[in-house]
Amino acid sequence: MNRFTVPVALLACTLLIMQSSIAAQNAAPIGPSAVWHMPSTFLVTAHKTCDSAPPPGFADCFINQMSAAGASPAAVAFTRMLQKESSGDVGIMSGFNKSAPVDVAFVVYPLRANTNNGILFVNGTPKIVNAENVKLLDQAGMQQSPQFQNTRAQFPKVSVWPGDRDGTTWPNSSANPDGSVSFTLGYPLLNGCHACARAGFAEFNWNFGAQGKFQGTSFMGMTPPPLQ
Repeated sequence: MNRFTVPVALLACTLLIMQSSIAAQNAAPIGPSAVWHMPSTFLVTAHKTCDSAPPPGFADCFINQMSAAGASPAAVAFTRMLQKESSGDVGIMSGFNKSAPVDVAFVVYPLRANTNNGILFVNGTPKIVNAENVKLLDQAGMQQSPQFQNTRAQFPKVSVWPGDRDGTTWPNSSANPDGSVSFTLGYPLLNGCHACARAGFAEFNWNFGAQGKFQGTSFMGMTPPPLQ
């Protein structure tokens, strides 16, 4: 027997087991076991450990520190899944609301400079739908509305931005007789930049079929800009 046969076979077996474990984690429903509340000292400790890591390795180092700080395997697995789905954004689930046909998760993004709280719709198709992805919003419908056109006359650079979630308020939902559901969320309208003048809020419905398939968003209306 070739002296390399057994080690290679063991390595192949180990890789298969790891791949099966990852596949099982990705297939399992996302649930409340993935919720983790960061200790007050976590960010300081994680930065102290990871700041010297090269940029590609910083996020992995940061997530590894979650386990060291007491996060459950489910919480760490969720953060890794979200990092992959969001092209590297690190998010930690801070709340979970069981619903039907999709569930709602609150997420804290500790490494962001702004909009550190967000909402995800999970366990539908696709498995994660990011409610702060403004590219998914029905902006064409919004821009055609007289409300928006009037607002743009006052704020020429107005655009819709990710929501300022407080981490405690779940989106309003409306169930339909066929089992489909819509979630209503508001988004700030800002005149060109995150620190620029507020021009009100735009409301959109996030629509899901009876089996949880994402069916897109629809513009619902606007609130007027604040009084100057």
